[in-house]
Parts: sequence; structure tokens; C-alpha cells
Amino acid sequence: MKNTIKFLFFAVTLMLSANTMAQSIVTGTVLDPETNEPLPGVNVIEVGTTNGVSTNFDGIFSLKSTSVDGKVAISYVGYEKKTVSFNGNTSLGNIMLLSNNTLEEVVITGSGIIDLAEDRNTPVAVSTIKASEIREKAGNWDLPEVLKSTPSVQNIKGGGFGEGSMFLRGFDQTNTAFLLNGQPINGMEDGKMYWSNWSGVLDVANAVQVQRGLGSSKLAISSVGGTVNIVTKTIDRREGGFVQQMVGNNDFTKTTAYYSTGVNEKGWSFASLLGHWQGDGYVDYTAGQGQTYFFSVGYQPNENHTLNFLITGAPQWHAAAGRGSIGTFLENGRRYNDWNEAGVNSPNLIGGRYPGGRNIYHKPVSNLTWDWTINDKSELSTVLYGSLGRGAFASLITDRNTGEALYARGSNNNHNWFGLVTNYSNKLSETLSLNVGADVRTYNGIHFRGVTEFLGQDSVNTGSTFLGDYTINEAYGINPWEMVFNTNTTAADRMSYNYEEVITYYGLFGQLEYSKDAVSAFFQGAISNQDHLVTNEFNYEDSRESEKVSNLGYNLKAGAAYAINDSNKVFVNAGYYSRQPFHDNLLDNNRNSVDLIKPAVENEKITGLEAGYQFGGEMISANLNVYHTIWDNRTVPNSNGENQESATYEAYQNQGQKQVHSGVELEVFTRPMENLRVNGFLSLGDWKYKGEVTRRTFNADGVEIGEQEKIDIDGLNVGGAAKVTGGVNANYEILPRFSVDGAWNWYNDQHSEGPYGQDTPPLSLPSYQTVDAGVSFKALVGKEKQNSIQFRVNINNVFDEVYLESVFGTEAASSDPSQNYKGINKDNNGRFGYGRTWNTSVRFNF
Repeated sequence: MKNTIKFLFFAVTLMLSANTMAQSIVTGTVLDPETNEPLPGVNVIEVGTTNGVSTNFDGIFSLKSTSVDGKVAISYVGYEKKTVSFNGNTSLGNIMLLSNNTLEEVVITGSGIIDLAEDRNTPVAVSTIKASEIREKAGNWDLPEVLKSTPSVQNIKGGGFGEGSMFLRGFDQTNTAFLLNGQPINGMEDGKMYWSNWSGVLDVANAVQVQRGLGSSKLAISSVGGTVNIVTKTIDRREGGFVQQMVGNNDFTKTTAYYSTGVNEKGWSFASLLGHWQGDGYVDYTAGQGQTYFFSVGYQPNENHTLNFLITGAPQWHAAAGRGSIGTFLENGRRYNDWNEAGVNSPNLIGGRYPGGRNIYHKPVSNLTWDWTINDKSELSTVLYGSLGRGAFASLITDRNTGEALYARGSNNNHNWFGLVTNYSNKLSETLSLNVGADVRTYNGIHFRGVTEFLGQDSVNTGSTFLGDYTINEAYGINPWEMVFNTNTTAADRMSYNYEEVITYYGLFGQLEYSKDAVSAFFQGAISNQDHLVTNEFNYEDSRESEKVSNLGYNLKAGAAYAINDSNKVFVNAGYYSRQPFHDNLLDNNRNSVDLIKPAVENEKITGLEAGYQFGGEMISANLNVYHTIWDNRTVPNSNGENQESATYEAYQNQGQKQVHSGVELEVFTRPMENLRVNGFLSLGDWKYKGEVTRRTFNADGVEIGEQEKIDIDGLNVGGAAKVTGGVNANYEILPRFSVDGAWNWYNDQHSEGPYGQDTPPLSLPSYQTVDAGVSFKALVGKEKQNSIQFRVNINNVFDEVYLESVFGTEAASSDPSQNYKGINKDNNGRFGYGRTWNTSVRFNF
């Protein structure tokens, strides 16, 4: 027995000694090739193992390997992954990571939730904008402006602050899924995005990834155009921060400050950002102002668990801009804003006038994420989130006889939104991996009208059929901070309408992926259900509640890829969606009744096919994608406007609408010289309607009027966005840390929006192009040059191009040339794009 114990002791000692002898220490320093600065937080993983470390503040790493020789994979946000071999105790010296437009890995919590294309070996059509580019190009714009140099994306700026919109492959942004750290942020009622509510999101963005078409989403969502993933800061590995001051055209000013403690020895980290902006707006009388706040707390009790809590918001108000006739703009200039009345005695005048429309909103968003590394093969990521939306669109109400301003009437759209997203991943074998997840949301929308601000009087007399006559004496105000805590919700302070809805969404997701050598393939499926319940508390003696409506939907995706060699890869993906209609399309009249649409609205049917080719070289890389999307059985609020015969407001809804979007996208990235980068893209699309639709017409009160019509739309062009887009952007480093850049964008084959029919087809709009330019300089400061001061200047639309950004209407060109503008009848409504604008900033990084 003693001999046996001695033998086992000897054997264990021998194995431990052999293991110790086999170990080696690999060290190195990771640098940015453009600035020669160290990159902290870079991930260094021993290939074939889970053994890894991160670089420190000076970009240095030291990895203890269990092998005498092998390879390490080095990856960082916005840089190309690099694999380096080692043999024994090795110093790899300085390692330069080349910058690119892909997103290899983001060091944040909830990483298993966020839908990054690099999480899957089978590719999708994707473009990534990293933090440095966002910081330089964003300026005083919203997210769509930053994305305009990616294929099949068009940004429509709109009139006032935050009123822009985005098209992706010809689909508007209600049909593109936007995610913030894995949290869906499109409106649950109608899919809309209001960028004024997210004015601070780019200040805290680590990266933004645009997945066109089918994408690689891990949620049970059915986005048609694609998915935009906004990845924000959470846990920063190192201590530091910045202070930035920006000024721009039309008295724009913005001050931002950020600080992070880094991760301390006990695993805690704290980060916060505060900002304030204000400006007069490019369009006349569209002043606005707002704040941005962000606060994050992270905790890593051990290497297997990471938790993070964050809260962010962007309270703001801004005056809106109306959309007038083309002729009116030509007479008054493209800055003209016809949505204003004469000045009144009010403390809230803008340029001597009270705005005809003012948006006021505050949407605090918070989430708690938990990442759990269960073992070497499996992980669980969970995000619990919530948001409270409070605000209104305030319209000026005047005396019909005298024109005197009486009060501002607010159309309030409040909500309470809570949800949970969780994802479990397991590497079943060397070739097979599994992802399963769940997405649960509940949304309570609260809608009513009330007095935002009294102007020429201090009370309003109103009433309804069932409530009788009453007087409103209380105003909700125009302060977005106060609106969040305003509990004044009695019927006595509301007018016109007062209703609520509860939407409950729950979905399951699953994906199986196979990857071996040059071949990868995946199959993905999701199923979801939506419950809808509406309560009307205004037009009935007692609160009236609708029947609960449930809609079941699902989607299926599959794809495969083949790596021809290290530089060439091809792929093909296909998908089918049965997508539930938006909540607002389910109701016959959401303001004044709780009845459902008759006939009942059925699910939309979406079929997507796409294929691609990827080439990656040292000096040039390229992506080529083709797509074909069929979108059938749509229910869509097609348009609204004024009936020319009766001079009354009308809104239209199309049922059974079908459209087909096909196209080709090419994206090229080149580095002809060490200090020069030139990138370009070209998108060729063909988007047409098919068959006929059933059109319903509603008056200003939302009541259906007239007979339902069958409208032939077969072969008509889909309007709103340009079918052909292209662009070239370049960055040239003249001296170390001093560079200039420029971007040219071209838009062609765009059509108007409107209530189409064969007798009233969409109009073909003139093409246009814009040129943007910028200059950047970074000065290293401090004893060890660890801090820096960055200077940036942006000039958009350098040559002050005059162009029609969007047109709503179908009025054909007049036979009198003087009544047309570039072939478009001046009586059509529309909006011209912004002229030359600029902003400049100075930023101190510490």
C-alpha cells in the first residue's frame, strides 16, 4: 500500500513538473499603427484554448501558455484580428493592429445578447462604424447621418432637431429593427423611431453595426430592411475620460464630459457622462435644447460573472418645421418654416414667434445585464430593461376670428416599457454550436390631449358627449424633466381623447450552427406572440375595454458559407417571416373606439433571399451582396394630406399591399499607402409594388369615410428613398495625428411618396450629390504623453448643393414650365435638404 502511495505521489509530481516545464511566457505590446499609441483592453487569446489576457493601459500583455509553441489571436474593436506564432518564452515586441470596418469583439456586458455579425461564422451583409469614426463624423447630427456612407442607406434630415429619418434598402425606419445593447427601441405601437429622443446615444457609442436584410439577430424579431445595433459604453478597463466643447452653425453649442474609474481590484467600475446642447436650428424658428446623461456601474465578482447597471436619457424640446409646397420654398428660401404664427406675449418665443409645433420628450432608459460564463463551452447573458417615456407634441391653438394665440395643445404619448432578453450559448462539439433565447416585453401606452402652456388665456372650456362640459385650468408645461414626474393624469385635465393600450410580447429564439474547415452553415427559428388590449376612458360613461387580440408570428432562416481560401468567401442566406402587424393597424379608430379593423388584419408575409462574396487582402478588401425581398399582405398608413375637392384632411390606409425589393451592393476598402485610406460603395436597387390594394379613408377624427376602394398599384415605384446610391470617402494623414478627410455621396432614381394609383403614379425626383469634408488634429500632452487634445472641423454640403430631399405628392408636371422645378410641379409638398453647415470641436482626453 505504501509503495502504491509513493508511486502515485511520484507520478503526480512528475506530471506537474512536466507541465511546468512545458509552460512559456508570451509578452508583447499592441499599438495603433496610425498614431503609434498603445491600445489598452486588447484581447489576447491562445489559439485553441480559452486561455487569455488583456493588454494594460500601456498596451502591454503577458500570457502564460501551457505549451512550448503555439499561436495567439489578438483582437480589438474596429481593428483586424491578428494571429502571431510563438516558441518558448517569447517577446513578440510591438504588434500593430490594422484598422478596418469590422467589429471583432466589443468589451461590454450583455455581449451574448447584442447581435453582432462576427458572433457567427456564416456571414451577412454588414457594415460597421467604429467609435473613432462616430466621434469625428457625428458632430451635431443624429445617427442616420453617420450611416449614410454605407450601402443602401439614405438619410433624410427633416426640418428641426432630431426629425430625421433613415431608409435601408428602400424600407423606412419603422421596418428596420434598432437595438440598444440588445434592447429593442422601435416604438411597439408603430415601429417608429424619434431621433430627438436619442440625441445623446452617439456620445456613448462604442460602435454601430448595420446588418442589411436578414441579419444575424438573436431575437424573435422580423426586421424587413435590416437591423442596426448600437453598442454603448459600459465597463471601461482603464481609468480616464474626456471633456469636449463643440460649436456649429446657427448658434449651436454642445458641452460634454465623461469619466470612468476603470475596474478596481475588487471588480467595481463606474462611468458617467453629462452633456448639454442648444441651438437655433438650420430651418427658421426651429430652436431647441436638451441634455444627455449616462451612468454605468459594473461589478465583476470573479472571472465567471459580470454585472452592469446603466441608465441613460436625453430630455429635450425643439420647435418643429412644417412641410410646405415646393413653390413656397422657392419663394422664401430652403430655410423657410411655414409652421409658425405671429409672436405672442409668451416667455417661450423663438425668434420673436411662438412655434406652430414643438416636440417635448424625456425617455429615461435603464438596463441591468448579467454575463455568466458557466464553463468552457457555455455562457448565459441576460438583460433586464425598462423605460419611461413622457412628453408631447404641442400645437399652437389660435382664435379662428382674430388669429390671437390662445394656448398650446399637447398630444401626449407616454409609455411604461419593461422587458427581458436572455440568450444561452453552448458549443456542443468542435463543429456544432447552439444558441437559444427568449424575449419578453410589456408596453403600456398612455395617450391624451391636454394644455401644454396657456398663452392668451388661463383656462380652456371643453367637453365630450359623455363627460359633458368642463374647464381645464392646469397645464403640463414644456419642461421635459418635469414631465417625467408629472402625476397629473385626471380626466379633468384632458381633452379630445384619452385612451391606453397594453401590448405584451413574448418570443423564443433558437439557432444551430455548423462550422468545420472551409464550410459553415446555420439554421435559425423564432416564434412570438403579441397580445393587445385597449381601454378608452374619454368617450364613454364608464371605461370601455376591448377584447384581447393575440397574434402569433414566426420566422425561419438558413444559410451557408464556403471559404475558398484565406482571402475569399461566398455565402447564401434565405428567410421567411410571418410578422404580426403593428398595433396601430389593428384598431379601427384608436382615439374614439376600441373596435378592431374589419376585415381583421392578418400577418404580413416576408420572403428574403441574399448571397454575397467577401474578399480580404492587405491593401484592399471588398463585399459584394445581392438581395431579393418580397413583402406581401402589408397593412400600412400609406399617406395623409388634404382632399383637393373638399379641402378637408384625409388619411389613407392600404391593406393587402405587396412590394418587391431587389438589388446589388458593392463596398470596397483600400489602403493604397500607409497614410491613405480610400473607401467606396455603390448600391443598385429596383423596388416596385405588385397587384392591387384595398384603400380605406379616414377623416381628421380617425373616422372611416367613403367606400373602400380597390387601387391598382402594379408596377409602380416605391417612393421615399433613392434606388441608386454611391459614395467615395477618403482619409489622408498629412503628418502624424494630423489628417484630412472627405466624402462624396450621390443619390439617383428617387420617387415621391403619396396615395398612389395608376392614375396618380409617384413622381420621379431629380438626382443630387453632396460633398462633406473634415480636418482632425491630435496633440499629445502630459509628462508621458498619455493625454491628448483633439481638434475637429466638419463641413457638410461643402458646395451648398440645392436639392429636393423628399416630396410628398403625385401632382404631375405642369404644361407651363414656370410652374415646375426640375420637372416637378411646384404645387407638390416637399422639403429641400440642408445647405452648407459646419461644426468644430475641441476634446481633452485624459
